[in-house]
Amino acid sequence: MVSTSEPPTPVLASQRWRRLVPLAFVTYSLAYVDRSNYSIGAAGGLTKALHIGSGQAGLLGGLFFFGYFIFQVPAAEFAEKRSVKRLMFVSLLAWGALAALQGVIDAYWLLLLDRFALGVVEAAVLPAMLVFLTHWFTDRERGRADTFLILGNPVTLLWMSIVSGYLISLTSYRWMFIIEGVPAMLWAFVFYRLTSDRPRDAEWLSESETQQVQQQLSEEQRQVPEVAGHREVLKSWNVQVLALQYLLWSIGVYGFVFWLPTIVKSLSGHGIGSVGLLSAVPYALAVILMLVTSWVSDRVSLDRRFFVWPFLIIGAVAFYLSYRVGTGHFVEAYILLIIVGGVMNAPYGPYFAYIPEFMPQNVSGAAMAVINAFGALGGFVGTYITGALGGGTQSGAAFVFLGACLLASGLLMFAVRRPPEPATVPARPGRASAIAADTGR
Repeated sequence: MVSTSEPPTPVLASQRWRRLVPLAFVTYSLAYVDRSNYSIGAAGGLTKALHIGSGQAGLLGGLFFFGYFIFQVPAAEFAEKRSVKRLMFVSLLAWGALAALQGVIDAYWLLLLDRFALGVVEAAVLPAMLVFLTHWFTDRERGRADTFLILGNPVTLLWMSIVSGYLISLTSYRWMFIIEGVPAMLWAFVFYRLTSDRPRDAEWLSESETQQVQQQLSEEQRQVPEVAGHREVLKSWNVQVLALQYLLWSIGVYGFVFWLPTIVKSLSGHGIGSVGLLSAVPYALAVILMLVTSWVSDRVSLDRRFFVWPFLIIGAVAFYLSYRVGTGHFVEAYILLIIVGGVMNAPYGPYFAYIPEFMPQNVSGAAMAVINAFGALGGFVGTYITGALGGGTQSGAAFVFLGACLLASGLLMFAVRRPPEPATVPARPGRASAIAADTGR
């Protein structure tokens, strides 16, 4: 895409990055704590206390994603047409309370309802925050901005795996859920106080600075053909392909995330504190790869797809090799699992920056919500099926299943229609040509 306006000044860019990116990062991090600490809780006493098997534990972990699936598009609509600020305030309060309730509830069926409701209120966070970043950051910045948002995934898993493990060892899995649910409720007030929905709402920007960033964002949008509404989004070939691709990717990711502590505990024989520490290492690699990948993808003219599929295929191969190594070689199998955790997370920034390049802003939020909704279904399938296959500890079937899904997701990136090269040299590949290719215009 060609932009006729100058990029934001360093001062303006610095103000936006310093204020908004940390707010987005912390918000998504808190959401990821309250959806994912279930994996540590399950390995640290929940399944024993409730007398449930791996299949029931998988259902309990996966039911979250049904609620998450249902409310993706409505959340994106509210965020785009009304207010991210108000939506996230209510969501933070609700999910903090529901997350803490996991430590209070004794009945299995009540815990199922609580996990479903937690998914409903957390459905807002990713589509709303991605919409939020499209209101504040340009095409040339969005890969990095989205990456800093989604870094809340591996960074949170990095410290959560350690802290949650030791919280359980010091108290119990119940107190772990309660203690880790409280910060989201407190953060709701911080987020509401410091956030502005759009540049024009920000009192901390001067009038000239507000006009500058809004001018550049508006110029980008003028070069994207309009899409009338959500029906056109659903008819988009690229959205359909990416929805299926993200579903398969999420099967691999969440099957890994929710069952890694159980796998590590089974393979190593260590206590829950050490298991939490060992489970954190793959996410340290993920942080490094995500930062490097997003930085490069924002600075070179390659199609962003080339920053997605290689990582997913490498992850598939590592999953298969970890199965071939077998349970008798913990060190080798564990190193392969570190690779899996790193490469599965590496492409998130370029991936979500790619979607607004072929969908204009009035529907890009809906497009991302549709794709992420199918990712939620993948989260349920990955968590539940991995549990039904033994949680990765009773047979190699879970490893093969997760690896096959990652391989298919990587190969599906080749089915996404690549935009033709624009006549002039763009800052990034042209979104106008991308949507033209996507809709056959």
